[in-house]
Amino acid sequence: MGRERLFAGQITDGLIVETDGHTGWITFNDPGRHNAVSFDMWAAIPIALKHFEDDADIRSVVLTGAGEKAFVSGANISQFEKLRTGTAAVEEYEVVAENAQLSLHSFSKPTIARINGYCIGGGLNIALCCDIRLASDISIFSIPAARLGLGYRYSAIQNLVRAAGTANALEIFITAAKYPAQQAMDRGLVHAVCEKDKLDALVDTYLSQINANAPLTMAVGKKMIKLLAERDAKIDPDQMKALVLQCFESEDYKEGKAAFAQKRPPVFKGR
Repeated sequence: MGRERLFAGQITDGLIVETDGHTGWITFNDPGRHNAVSFDMWAAIPIALKHFEDDADIRSVVLTGAGEKAFVSGANISQFEKLRTGTAAVEEYEVVAENAQLSLHSFSKPTIARINGYCIGGGLNIALCCDIRLASDISIFSIPAARLGLGYRYSAIQNLVRAAGTANALEIFITAAKYPAQQAMDRGLVHAVCEKDKLDALVDTYLSQINANAPLTMAVGKKMIKLLAERDAKIDPDQMKALVLQCFESEDYKEGKAAFAQKRPPVFKGR
């Protein structure tokens, strides 16, 4: 089964949206600028995610970058003068970028960042919004905000602290240093590192595991984990209990029990 492109001619060509079996793919597509995120790319991310959220056949989403040099190298600096200068322009840009980030952070299905090359600034924040981050050994990570003098939004700092912890987050942010993939993994920024030519196989391994699991169970567990990571979250135990019961009352739970008893792989349907 090959990839099928969505939204061609409807959203920016800077974002390629595709499906491949049970997986949705979002590719940042500006390799000439190391896939720096433009305003139009930010605006298109929620559109793609909404489609994948509504498609019951999609069980996972991979975000990656076009070419061989970058995942995402940060925001498109060439647009800063026009779009990030002046209070009104900055506020508009931040609303669109924040909406893209929140749509990814709150997306109910498992997400993987496939990182090959530069993962810088806003690109690292995009990766940190994903559930799993897999990187090739040529990848480089950095948050250069302190070297650019620009403001780094609170929600992005939250993502950094959640992933790396307070001590590592402070080092990463205030030094604005560049970290090779293995050092980035040591600081909690990525889950696994492999040789460049083995990255696709690593991603496929994760996808085969994720796509075989019960969608409702993954969604409920993901929501709980996200809530527990919120320091100011008001968690309703009754709501959490209801979500757990939703899984136990689902067709997938029945299928899971039957498959276990029959010693066969389960076939989940997300209901």
